Amino acid sequence: MAQAQAKDDQAPDYLWTTGNFAPVQQEIAVSGLKVRGELPPDLVGTLFRNGPNPHFPTPATHWFGGDGMVHAIALGKGGAAYRNRWVRTPKWRDEDRAGRALFRTFAGKVPDAPEWVGDDSGVANTHIVWHAQRLLALEEAHRPTQLAPGTLETLGYVDSGAQQGPFTAHPKIDPDTGEMVFFGYNADGRLTRGVTVGTIGPDGRLTRYDRIEAPYCSMVHDFMVTARHLLIPILPLTGSRERAEKGLPAYAFEADRPAMVGVMRRDAPGADVRWYRGPSCYVFHTMNAWEAGHQLMADVMVYPEAPLFPRPDGSPGDPSRQQARLARWTFDLAEDAETFSTEPLCDIPGEFPRIDDRVAGRRHRHGWFAASRPDDDTLGGIVHVDMEAGTQQAYWLPPGDVTSEPVFAARGAQEGDGWLLAVVWRAASNTSELIVLDARRIEAGPVATVELPQRVPFGFHGSWVAGQADNLAHGDAA
Repeated sequence: MAQAQAKDDQAPDYLWTTGNFAPVQQEIAVSGLKVRGELPPDLVGTLFRNGPNPHFPTPATHWFGGDGMVHAIALGKGGAAYRNRWVRTPKWRDEDRAGRALFRTFAGKVPDAPEWVGDDSGVANTHIVWHAQRLLALEEAHRPTQLAPGTLETLGYVDSGAQQGPFTAHPKIDPDTGEMVFFGYNADGRLTRGVTVGTIGPDGRLTRYDRIEAPYCSMVHDFMVTARHLLIPILPLTGSRERAEKGLPAYAFEADRPAMVGVMRRDAPGADVRWYRGPSCYVFHTMNAWEAGHQLMADVMVYPEAPLFPRPDGSPGDPSRQQARLARWTFDLAEDAETFSTEPLCDIPGEFPRIDDRVAGRRHRHGWFAASRPDDDTLGGIVHVDMEAGTQQAYWLPPGDVTSEPVFAARGAQEGDGWLLAVVWRAASNTSELIVLDARRIEAGPVATVELPQRVPFGFHGSWVAGQADNLAHGDAA
C-alpha cells in the first residue's frame, strides 16, 4: 500500500496470525455459490477486490507489504461465482521459485537472497481498477499490473508511454472524458520531494506527464481531481533520509508541520502549482472533490494524527487521535488566499469512502464509508451520508464482524440509485460473505448475501465492473 521504510522489528507480525488478517494459501474457482435472499436481476457484473496476502509470510512482513491477491465475485442470472489468484509480480515469481521469502517489507532483499533475484519488490496489493478495457492491479510504488478479467492471469506491467516511476493506487477516472488522472510520489527516488502528475487517455495512451516539487517529503496515498483541477495533499506523515540513517523511523508523523495542499489546473504545467496551508492532520483516502464558482471543495477522511506509523523519535502515536472522520476542505481560488478551511461533516469515525463514480470530480449528493463505533476501531458498519438532505443512516454488523470497503454498483440513471457491495468477515465462523445493500436504504439490511467458499482476508480496495460476469472462468484455478 505505501512506500514506507521501516526497521524489521517495527513490523506488526501479529496481523498475519490474527482473525481476518491471516493469509489464505489456496487459489480456487467455484460457481453456484449459496445465496440467501435474492440477488437483484439487474446486478450483473464482477466485484474485484485486492489486498495483501503474503505468499511466504514472515515476522518482517508488514501489512502493507503482503503480496497482492485479487478476489473476483461474479454476479448474474441470480447466481454467483468466485475466483482468487495472487498477482504474479516479479517479486512473487522470484519467491515462488526460491520457495521462501526474499524481500523484507520496506527494507529490500534479505541478505542471503540468491544472486539471480531481481530488485523489483512490487506487490500490486492495494487497488484494482478498470480503464481502457484493461483490469489493473495497483500499488503506489510501481506501474500498474494488468490482469485478465476472466482468469485473473497476470499479464505484466502496463506500458502507457513515458511513465515509468511510481503510480498511485488511487487514480481518478473522469466520467465525461474517460481520462485516468494519476500521480506518483517519491518521484526522484526513495524519500524525495518530487511528485509526478499525468493523464492517460481512454485509449490507454499517456497524454500528459509532468513533475512538481513538494514542500517536504510526505507519504501521499490519495489525491483529488475536479473537472479542471488537481489537488495534491502533502501532509505531515513525513519521509526523512536523516532519520533513517540514524536508525529512526523513515516515515513518521510530525505534528508540528502544517498540512499543505497543492492546487493546479489539469491543463497547466507543474510549475503553476499553488500551495495552500492548513492544520496538521493526515488523510489516507478522499471521497470526492468538485468546483463551486471560485472555490474548490473536497470531502476527505481526516485523522488528527496518522495511524499505523510512529512519531519521529519512534514512540507510538496517540490512539485517541487516530480515527478518521469525514470533513470538507474548501479552497478559495482568489489571488490572496493562502489557507484552506475544514468543516466537519459526520461524527461517526470510519475509512474507505466511496461515491457513485459517475459523478467523480463533480458535486455529489451521496457518499458511503466503512464505519466504526467511537469506542471500537473495528470497521463494524457502513454509513450513508446524504449531503443534500443533511442526513446519515447506518447499517451495523453483529458485534465482532468486520466489513470491507463498500463499493457502489449503479442501477438507474440517477446518482445514488444502485447497490452497495461489501465483503464482510463473520468472526464467529471465521468465514466471509458478500452482502448486497440498496445504496440509499442501507439501514434495511442486505437484500442478498452470498456465502463465499473461503475467507477473504481483510484487504484494501475494489471495483465493480458491470457486464463482466460471463467472463469469469470457472473450474479449478491454475
